[in-house]
Amino acid sequence: MAKVSPDSEILEYAISREVEAYYFFLALAERVKTPEMRKIFEDLAEEELEHKAKLELEIMKTGGTVPADVEPAQPEGFEDIFGSTTELDIDYKGMLQLGMEKEETSFRTYVNLLTNVVDQESREVLLALAEEEVKHKLRFEQEYEALLKRQ
Repeated sequence: MAKVSPDSEILEYAISREVEAYYFFLALAERVKTPEMRKIFEDLAEEELEHKAKLELEIMKTGGTVPADVEPAQPEGFEDIFGSTTELDIDYKGMLQLGMEKEETSFRTYVNLLTNVVDQESREVLLALAEEEVKHKLRFEQEYEALLKRQ
């Protein structure tokens, strides 16, 4: 049996966070009122799957294996994240605030994980993903500022 390295465990944890974010954004997409907001959340969900793929590739580079699933399994208990299947009463401003918070949390997660990774290539992948999360947050912040100016 192959020994699991601490770096692999960290990468697997990061993958689990990306899967959670994927289902979080899909849950939001199913519950918002407008097609435009639905599309934004669906796009964010897809970006989370891209992050997951980058992390899985890093695990494979170090000799690890990953499941060959097309769509990741939903985390246990996640189907009840919002407590019902009714539409959320969230406006565009609220969506932007939620996006900023989610991306800030993801950024901090990657930064915190960086301190525990030994392999340089794995560190670079985590750093690149942290940078992507900052860009996503900045995108939300810019749109939020523009919205405030229009009001």
